[in-house]
Amino acid sequence: MEFLEEEREAWRPFEALSELEDAELERQSEGTHGWSGRDLMGHLVGWQEVALQIAKELAVGETSASAARVDADWDARGEVVINAEMQAAWAELPLDDVRRRFSSVAGEVRGYLTVVPEARWIKNPKNMESIAECTVDHYQDHLADLEAILSPASPSPAPDT
Repeated sequence: MEFLEEEREAWRPFEALSELEDAELERQSEGTHGWSGRDLMGHLVGWQEVALQIAKELAVGETSASAARVDADWDARGEVVINAEMQAAWAELPLDDVRRRFSSVAGEVRGYLTVVPEARWIKNPKNMESIAECTVDHYQDHLADLEAILSPASPSPAPDT
């Protein structure tokens, strides 16, 4: 399967978050690092925005300064600090902004990648890894979080009679 199709299919289950009511999005769920649906939305889209910046840079050049900067920051400060900062930044946004960005950024990433020459991402292992880590690989890491968040929001099945 082509990467863009794979990314689209991998993202599809997360779109269920956009169907939750505001109160459901704000509720923390067990088994999710104490995250709410809103936190998961912000976390995923925050990393998609990194992929979007990388794609924009690769559309006009051979390399991505953003990818190099993020990799260096990750190595220097680590996952916990970077993700906590991202979560704090997203927590300050109005929920409508979170919802708007959640509904648009994944499509923007795919759109930009269609104009990036294949030699700069599909055929470039380092750039491909940077994009995949922020998108499809990252989605897989959070499927259990998604399931935990959606479970309490799903109506209980009617008992058999």
